[in-house]
Amino acid sequence: MLSHPLLLQWGAAMITSGELFLPFVAKWRSRRPGRSRPVATGLRRLVLPVVLLLSSFACAAAPADAEADMPEGLPAETANETEADAAAAAARSAAEDPEVIEQARRLRAASASVVGVRAVATPDARSSETLGPVREGSGVVIGSDGLVLTIGYLIMEAERVDVQTETGKVFPARVVAYDIATGFGLLQSVVPMNLQAAPLGSSASVDETEPYVVASGGDAGTLSLAQVVSRRPFSGYWEYHIDDALFTVPPRTDHSGAALFNQHGQLVGIGSLIVMEAGPPGLAQPGNMFVPIDLLKPVLPELRQRGASARSTRAWLGVNCIEQQGLVRVVRISEDSPAEAAGLRPGDLILKLDGLPIDSLETFYKKLWDNSAAEREVTIEVGRGPQVENVKARTIDRMKTLRRALGI
Repeated sequence: MLSHPLLLQWGAAMITSGELFLPFVAKWRSRRPGRSRPVATGLRRLVLPVVLLLSSFACAAAPADAEADMPEGLPAETANETEADAAAAAARSAAEDPEVIEQARRLRAASASVVGVRAVATPDARSSETLGPVREGSGVVIGSDGLVLTIGYLIMEAERVDVQTETGKVFPARVVAYDIATGFGLLQSVVPMNLQAAPLGSSASVDETEPYVVASGGDAGTLSLAQVVSRRPFSGYWEYHIDDALFTVPPRTDHSGAALFNQHGQLVGIGSLIVMEAGPPGLAQPGNMFVPIDLLKPVLPELRQRGASARSTRAWLGVNCIEQQGLVRVVRISEDSPAEAAGLRPGDLILKLDGLPIDSLETFYKKLWDNSAAEREVTIEVGRGPQVENVKARTIDRMKTLRRALGI
């Protein structure tokens, strides 16, 4: 559950920082000529609403018997006023704490490292069918040389990429890496942006009892509080799997490439998508999935050097599948893919792969990738209605199917 004192102190820290605030109250405004700029005077008027909101989070997370501590016979209105006064007093006290002020400074610096990302795909990009020819999202500066970390699908098969700072300046960028295995993408500004890099935290150290900040970039970039509600493996329908994905609530629609910061302003995750079950499996709780930053650290030098990790050279069939009650069902076949050539169809059940029973997407993918040969023949046992058939397919290296830009 969220910590009441932490939330109050953090809320006060963000407000007193002068320019860092929550989308509960207002949206981040890029400081472009002719546009409004948030100032401390205006933010001071937002202190009480934000603190009250933080108090409501804390009250919702408090034990069910918390009401027993209230004096008997106290009217609800008086009780609410008492809680509001106490919350405001706690916020004022926290705002004078040097540690909280330093925390606000770190969060402000971290938010300034978040940029908007706009990518235009190559004219013949296959991914345009599902992702569209123009993709917009966010990224985070992680290198003094203008290196930007984002989510890979934004820049997959990109012909042109631009990044936009919080001041509204737009810089052309080049694609440094697209990593299928992790889902990360790397960009680098063609000209210096002179932005401070966000420090990398540890996603393994994420504490579900602490609040976090989600930050997006671009014209509509915003900041909001988030709670990590689970950390577990994630399998995507597009032949993608990672371990220790981070799941947060409440959901953000501008999740693509958004930053997940801890209270020290350290980057712990990159936003990927909206999910309907962010919490424990089986519980309907909409939220976001973030790719953990710990997946980046061991492969970052490799990504910078060769544009992808060795694990991204892997077998690909070209199937979109869903998992339901221990069954893996094909829902879509990619055009000109090994699956299409083999005769797989939407509705097929994947029963076995090279003799291994398949009961989950994770089992399916890991078996598909457990051979060092990305291009090889595989045998798929398929269920079609009452019939069971064996289908032979020749996988290909997914990286070879992606269209590449001729240059910036």
